[in-house]
Order: sequence, then structure tokens, then C-alpha cells
Amino acid sequence: MSGADRRTPAQRRQLLRVRGRSIAWVPPLLLLVAIAVTDSNTSGEFRIISWIVLVPGIAAAVCGVKATAALAVLALVTYIEVDTAWPHQDQTGLPDFILVAVGGALATAACAVRVREERRMLHMRDVADTTRRTVLRPLPTPWGGLEHAAVYLAADSEARVGGDFYDIQPGPHGTRVLLGDVQGKGLPAVDAAAALLGAFREAAYHEASLAVVAERLEVRMGRHRRYVRDLGGAPERGVERFATAVLVAFPPPGAPAGHIEVVNFGHEPPLIAGPSGVRPLPPGDGLPLGLAALTGPEAALPPVRRVPFGPDETLLLVTDGVTEARDADGTFFPLYARVALAVSTDPGAARPRALVELVRDGTLRHSAGRLGDDTTVFAVRQVRT
Repeated sequence: MSGADRRTPAQRRQLLRVRGRSIAWVPPLLLLVAIAVTDSNTSGEFRIISWIVLVPGIAAAVCGVKATAALAVLALVTYIEVDTAWPHQDQTGLPDFILVAVGGALATAACAVRVREERRMLHMRDVADTTRRTVLRPLPTPWGGLEHAAVYLAADSEARVGGDFYDIQPGPHGTRVLLGDVQGKGLPAVDAAAALLGAFREAAYHEASLAVVAERLEVRMGRHRRYVRDLGGAPERGVERFATAVLVAFPPPGAPAGHIEVVNFGHEPPLIAGPSGVRPLPPGDGLPLGLAALTGPEAALPPVRRVPFGPDETLLLVTDGVTEARDADGTFFPLYARVALAVSTDPGAARPRALVELVRDGTLRHSAGRLGDDTTVFAVRQVRT
């Protein structure tokens, strides 16, 4: 999805500015002059002065209310001056005068409605951005001993926020990382993501065991689902809401390095990229968050896996907006192959920022900018000491 496609009308009008001053009034003014001059140089059998009604109509689409009203008045005055300059038998007369006057008034009213709706839209975008920053809080870099980079692309470019979530939480027991994807879309998915992130930020700081952090996340998802049911919220498509996620623990300073701990709640297995190549982590054989009760009275959580991880390696986590991106032929985006090729060609491509940009650009090119789901790419790497 190109940057131009994502521009709002207000952003596009920023292009009609020179040195900070709006020049949106110039095109309709030039059209007014062109119509007046052309009409003055035609025969009485071909009058086009009534076309001047187009001037306020165009102004209504690109100018503010005051500029549109001024151009409507100027168009009416110009019409009167040009028309009365002709002999009486060639004048267009009262009908076209009414057309230009009413057209200018309607254009001004339409402009006022457009400006009001654009202000409302910008306010809603500000609300969405604030919500997004609340869920996906800005992270210092480096943070918790980790260099990181992330990109989030909402499938709905107007909504700007969805059910994907990620965070880093340093603490006395090491730095924990979480990335996940709540089933469904819209504000209910955002609400569930916020609940999980709140639980993660507390548990990841206080709990020494990653298994306990995982248990806290499962309990929080269950509590959130019960809360939604008690409010009268109906399950989406008849299915209770759940979330796939990957929970990662990096050892605290001073502890033996060379490994990370991973709990995978039914999510796409992350990739580890480094000078020695690219390898996937074990697949997510556990159930998503919120579904552990399906295993029986004694809910079974995914195991904590210990994975070798070098100081020069980067952990790449993505949501299914990447792995399920399709091209025109319906082929899925080959994440592993693209990353492996890039790293083998240039080991520097394994750095978090480079890796995130590689996957983002590759996903957008592969899908021709048509994202079927929210897309998050998140890469972390231990800071070298």
C-alpha cells in the first residue's frame, strides 16, 4: 500500500501549499479567468459564461469555506460583468444568472459540510492514534538490554489500530518479550490486546519463572472473556475470542547467556537470523491464549522451550498478516526464503531495523499493498557489551 494511497484529504491538500501558504484557490481562479476570456472572444451563438458555475464547485473540493464563498461571489460578479458587456440579444439572461448564484451557494454549503466531516475524521484519527499508542506504547531503544525495531500496518488504513500487539518488559529476572494476535478485528480485539499487555507488563516484571508469566496470560484471557460475556457481548462468529502469542525471556545481566526461553501459544514460529544463517524456532504446538480449558480440567499450557541464541543473532517475530499475505496467484509470502536469501547475501541484513524493513517491504510488494490482515513485524537483538 503506497504512501499516496494512505494520504487523507487534508494531507493531500498540503501539497497545494507554497512556503506554508495555501494555493488551493489558484486552480479555480485560473478556470474563472479562462472561462471569462474565452467567452469574451467567442461569437454570440456560442456563449460559455454559464460554465463559470464550475468555479465554486471545484473550490468546494479543495478550498476552505471562506475561499469557496469568495470565489462564488467573484464568479457571480464576473458573470454579470461579462454578460452585460454583450448586446442585449446575445445575453444569457436571468436563467443563467440564477444558475450561477444558486450553484455558488450550494458549493459553499457543500464545502462547509466537507470541512466539518474532515475535522471529525481527523479527530477520530487522533483518537485511534492515542488508542494505538496506549496499546503499542513507544519503546526506548535500546530497552532492557535489547536493540529492537518494529512496524505495524493495519489492514484497515482508516482504523489504524487492530488486534496485533507487542511489548518489551525489562525486570529483575531478565527481559521478557511478547508478540501476539487477537482473533477478530475492531475495538473488541483492541480491548483484549490491552488486557493481555497489562497482565504481561506486571507478570513479566515480578515473576521469576516464564511458565508463571505464561499462566498469568492464560488466566487474564479467560477473565477477559468472562467479563465480555457478563456484559452481554456475543462471541464473534459463534467462537470465543482467543489470541495466538509468543512469549520470550532473555537472561538477566550476569546470568549465563547463549540461550533464550520461549513459550508459543499457537503462533507462527519466530525466526532466528544471524551470520550463520536463518533457522526457525520449534512450531507453536500449544493452544492459543484463552483455549487452554479445552485440554481438560487441568488446563495444559505450552511448554517452556530453551533455545540456543547467540549474541550476534536477531529474533524475528511476525503476525499472520506476513505469513498469510498472498500475491495475485494466491501464493503465500515466502518469509523464510526471503530472509535466508537476504542474510546470506548481506549478513548486515540480520540487524533488527534492516530485517524489519526487509520483511515489511517484501510483504507489501508480494501482496501489491492489499493487506488481508493486520501486519506486525518485530525484531529484537541483545545489545553487545
